[in-house]
Amino acid sequence: MRQAQIAYSLLVAVVLFAIAALHYANPPVLQRLRAIAFDAYQQFFPRTYDPALPVRIVDIDEASLAVHGQWPWPRSDLAELIERLETLGAVAIVFDMVFPEPDRLSPVEIAKRLTGQPGSDLAVDALARLPSTDERFAEVIGRSGVVMGFVGSPAAHRGPQPPLVAEIEYKGDDPRLFVPAFPGAVSNLPLLTRKLNGSGFINWIADQDQIIRKLPLLIQVDNTIYPSIAAEGLRLAQGVANYLIVSSGAAGEGSFGKRTGVAKVFIGNATVPTDAQGQMWLRFTKSDPRRFISAKSILDGTTIPEEVKGRIILIGTSAAGLLDIRATPLDPAVPGVEAHAQALEQMLTGDYLVRPDFAAGAEILVSLLIGALLAWSTYRSGAVYGFAFGLGALITVVAAAWFAYVGWGWLIDPVLPVATLGAVYASGTIFLRFIVERERNQIRHAFGRYMSPAQVEKLAADPASLELGGEDRTLTLLFADVRGFAEHSEGMDAQHLTRFVIDLMTPLSDTILRNNGTIDKFIGDAVMAFWNAPLTDPDHAANACRAALTMLNDIEVINARRSSMSAKPIAIGIGLNTGVCCVGNFGSTQRFDYSAIGNDVNLASRFEGLTKYYGLPILVGQATAAAAPEFAFIEVDLISVKGYEHPVQIFALLGDENYRDRPECRELALRQRAMLEAFRSRQFDLAERRIAALRQVSDPKFARLWDIYDDRTQGYQRQPPPDSWDGRAVAEFK
Repeated sequence: MRQAQIAYSLLVAVVLFAIAALHYANPPVLQRLRAIAFDAYQQFFPRTYDPALPVRIVDIDEASLAVHGQWPWPRSDLAELIERLETLGAVAIVFDMVFPEPDRLSPVEIAKRLTGQPGSDLAVDALARLPSTDERFAEVIGRSGVVMGFVGSPAAHRGPQPPLVAEIEYKGDDPRLFVPAFPGAVSNLPLLTRKLNGSGFINWIADQDQIIRKLPLLIQVDNTIYPSIAAEGLRLAQGVANYLIVSSGAAGEGSFGKRTGVAKVFIGNATVPTDAQGQMWLRFTKSDPRRFISAKSILDGTTIPEEVKGRIILIGTSAAGLLDIRATPLDPAVPGVEAHAQALEQMLTGDYLVRPDFAAGAEILVSLLIGALLAWSTYRSGAVYGFAFGLGALITVVAAAWFAYVGWGWLIDPVLPVATLGAVYASGTIFLRFIVERERNQIRHAFGRYMSPAQVEKLAADPASLELGGEDRTLTLLFADVRGFAEHSEGMDAQHLTRFVIDLMTPLSDTILRNNGTIDKFIGDAVMAFWNAPLTDPDHAANACRAALTMLNDIEVINARRSSMSAKPIAIGIGLNTGVCCVGNFGSTQRFDYSAIGNDVNLASRFEGLTKYYGLPILVGQATAAAAPEFAFIEVDLISVKGYEHPVQIFALLGDENYRDRPECRELALRQRAMLEAFRSRQFDLAERRIAALRQVSDPKFARLWDIYDDRTQGYQRQPPPDSWDGRAVAEFK
C-alpha cells in the first residue's frame, strides 16, 4: 500500500507539473480554448451600446454605391464629403482606407489614358486643363481635422514612409521592443499627406481563427512607432499633440526587473490599458445600425445635423463587395470600420476589458491547489466523492471567473483549472482502478502467464514474428476507394452486400498481387496496398502505377457486366505516393498485423481523397512520378493538405509507356505546363486563355480540373493573392 501511495503521489505531481508547463508554453490549442472562454463572457454579457456616444460611421454602403457609382469614387466626391462633415460640425474625420495611387477618375489620369488614341487630341487638351481631383482632395484634407489611414505591410518598404503627425513619448522600457513590427507600409500619396493633421494605421492582428478580439494601438514601421486611426481620431478630437506610452520599468509598473511589455497608453485625458504588445482588448456590443450614417445622406444633405455635430466620424464601408468584413466574438461578419468605432467608444467611456498582470500566476496557483485537493479527496474517499468535490470546484472556478468579468472587466481564464480537474480526476481514477484490479487478479495472473499450446507452437516456430516494431524502408503506397458506395449498396441485405464487396475487391486484389504488391488491409469499400516490402522490389513505383492503371481496366470489365444487369456503373479513386515509411508488425502483444505507417502513408490517402475534388481517377505524389518516368503524367496542382505544413505537388497518372509517346499526350502535358507557369507567375489573364485552349484539346474527363483553375484565375483577377503566395492551393478536407 505504501508503494501505491508513493506511485499515486508521483502520478499526481507529474500531471500537475505537466499542466503548469502547458500553461507556461501557451500552445495554440490552449490559446484557442482561452479565447472561446473569453468570447463566451461577451456573448452572455455584452457591452450595451449608447447612441449618445460621440462616435459615428459614415458608411459607403450599397445605397451610396447605387447613387454615386461603383467604388472608388472620384476624390472630388470625397473632398465634398469632408467639407459637408466639417460644415455639420464633425470634430474629427477618420478614413478607414488608404489612397496609395492617383485617382484614376481625375481628368489628368483620364487624359494620360487617352493620349495617342485616334481623334483624342482635343479631349486630351481639355482634360489636361481641368483641375486634378487629387489636388482638390489634398487641399480639403489640409485644412480639415482629417486622419488618413495606412497599412503596415510584411513586405519590405517600397513606397513613401507614412507621416508621423503626433509626438510619441514613453516611460519605462522602449515600446519598440514589444509592439508589432512591419518592415514596410502601404501609405497614401505624398500629395495627400503634405498637410495632414492625423495619420494612423488600420491594421488588425486577428487570432488564428480570424476573429478580432484586440485592437493594436501601436505598431512600428521601419523602427518608428505609429498610432492606430482610432487613437488618432481621439487625439485629434481632444486637440492634444502627443501620446505617452507606459511600459515595464516605469514608476508604478511592477515588472520585477523583467521586460514585461507595454502596460497603458495615455491619449489626452484617456488612459487605455493594453496587453504587453500594446493591444487593447475590445469589449463589443452587437452590431448596431444606429452607429451608421449613409454617405448618400451626407452628400444629398438629408442627414440630421445632430448626428454629426461634435462627433468623431469614421469613414468606411459595409458594402460586401469591398471586402472590409470582420468577425467578432458577437458577430460573424461586421464592417471592419465598426470595430474601430467600438474601440473609440471604449476609450471615451473607460469601459475596458483587462487581462490582469497577476492572472497567469493566479490561474496556475489555483489549478495546482484544487488539483492537489481533488487528488487527495479521490484517494481518501473514492471516485464518487472525488467527482463531487471536482464538480464543486469546477462551479466555483467558473463562477469566480464570471464575476471577475462582470464586476471589474477582468479576463480570468477558467480553462486551465477546469483542465487540471479533468486530468487529475481521470488519471487518479484510472490509477486507482488499476491498483484494485491488480490486487484482485494476483492469483489469476500467477497461472494466466502460461501460453496456450497453439501460441507456444507458433512462438517455437518463429519467435521473432511475435515481436513488435519495424524498419524504415522506401515504399510506394496505394489507396483505392469506391465512389458513391452507399448509393450502390442501398437496399442490399447483409448477404448481397458481402457478395457485392467480394466481387468488386477480388479482381482489384488480384491485380495488386500480380504486380508484386502487398495488400495491407481492406477498409470497407477501400483497399490499401504497398510495394517494396516485405520483399524488395526495385521497380516498386512502376509496378504500383501499372497496378493502378490495370485496376481502372478491371472496373471497366465489372461495369460491362453490371450494364447487362441494368446496374449503375462503379467508379474508383486511386492515390499513390512514394516515401520512407516504417513497415513491420504493429498492434499489441495479443494481436498485430504487418503494416506500414508514416507521413507518406497519410499522403497517399489524402491523394485518393483529392481525386473526388479534381475529378481524376488516379493522383500520385511527386516522388512517385519521378520514380516512374516511363509513365504518362501531368502536373495537377501544388497543394497544402490537412496536417502538413509544406505544400506538395500532385500529378495525374494518364497511362503507360505507350500512351506517354502519343502526340496528344505530349501536347496535353506541354499545354498544362504552360498554363501552370502563367498561373503561378500571376499572369491570370494568360492562364485563363490557356485553360480555354486546354478545353479544346483535352478529354472531357479533365473538365473538372479546368473548372477549378477557371474559378481560381477569375477569383485572383478580382482579388489578387498576397505577395507571399507561391501558387499553392489549400485542401480544406481529407
